[in-house]
Amino acid sequence: MGDGHPRLSVLLPSKACRECEDRGKCTGNVDGKGRHILLLPEPQQKIQSQVRKDQKTSNWLQRCAIRSGCEATVSETVHAHGLRHCRYRGLAKTHVQHVLTAAGTNTDRLSDYFLPGTTPTSPPRPPSHFKRLCQSLPT
Repeated sequence: MGDGHPRLSVLLPSKACRECEDRGKCTGNVDGKGRHILLLPEPQQKIQSQVRKDQKTSNWLQRCAIRSGCEATVSETVHAHGLRHCRYRGLAKTHVQHVLTAAGTNTDRLSDYFLPGTTPTSPPRPPSHFKRLCQSLPT
């Protein structure tokens, strides 16, 4: 592969898989093509296993929740507001467009915020990280 780490890839023949009693329990069994296993060198495999264990801890999930809120904001500005394609040339004009896009995104999100005692006209979307942050601020 292109990342500089040697990998060992094993593809078992279909005949060997068809004859196996545990074929249904095999991982990676797609369309009866057999089991495909990717083995990393031992140091990388240990690191990958440790990271996968860490991803199930509450500390990691809390950190990831913050990042997912940021990722959602970036995704919204790119897909809904076209942030990736700038209308202008030059760093100064590009910066102005980015600042205005961010301000528009924040305005759009703040418009979804309802004061206590009011009801929305349509079913509410799940609250974004930014909206939860706004709701937790003292009024």
